[in-house]
Amino acid sequence: MTHSKRLTGVALALCLGLTATGVMASQASPDALKARAKVTEAQARTTALATVPGATVQSAELEIENRKLVWSFDLKTPKSADVMEVQVDARTGRIVSRKTETPVDQAKEAAADKVTRH
Repeated sequence: MTHSKRLTGVALALCLGLTATGVMASQASPDALKARAKVTEAQARTTALATVPGATVQSAELEIENRKLVWSFDLKTPKSADVMEVQVDARTGRIVSRKTETPVDQAKEAAADKVTRH
């Protein structure tokens, strides 16, 4: 086998390995994900709520997002139809992302989640 063919084979194996790892992580059970988290849901909730004064938690989920284990919170404020999605790194406790979702965005996400879970 030539050197270039060997390198191509190694590169392919690495790609397949990374893909398999990504799939396995995204399909991990909630208990398996919680076992990997260093930050509790309560700690992450406090951090998320501190970023949106007056908000309440509409939903919370521990998930793999962009290859990171995060606590994801949908926060609702009384005077807005929008939801603020705040993600807290489940290992460090730092805010990973914060984005506003309109009702249209929320409907699209719910439809996508429904398709992915079935």
